Amino acid sequence: MRFLLKVNIPVEAGNEAARSGKLGKTIQAILAEMRPEAVYFTDDNGQRTAFIFLDMQDASQIPAIAEPWFLAFDAWVEIHPVMVPDDLMKAGPAIEQAVKKYSGEIVDGI
Repeated sequence: MRFLLKVNIPVEAGNEAARSGKLGKTIQAILAEMRPEAVYFTDDNGQRTAFIFLDMQDASQIPAIAEPWFLAFDAWVEIHPVMVPDDLMKAGPAIEQAVKKYSGEIVDGI
């Protein structure tokens, strides 16, 4: 299943890593282990931020994905399931069913 991993690196930890020459090298090492589909870097709430798209087969993979960021940078990590257009098309019937069942007036018994 495809997930979005959002990593926020606090300014102080990021600055320390940058000053020591470890910021880029550590990020590259973590990403080499993860082998993500795509990675984008930006800022978010004044922090260095990465948006990483990856495939995860099992929830037991979460520690291996999150812990390197926690340990290396004291990072804030969020993991969200995401869909590509084909996934959204497959979800169409479930969306239609929810619309029929829950749109409009309040449903009795719920």
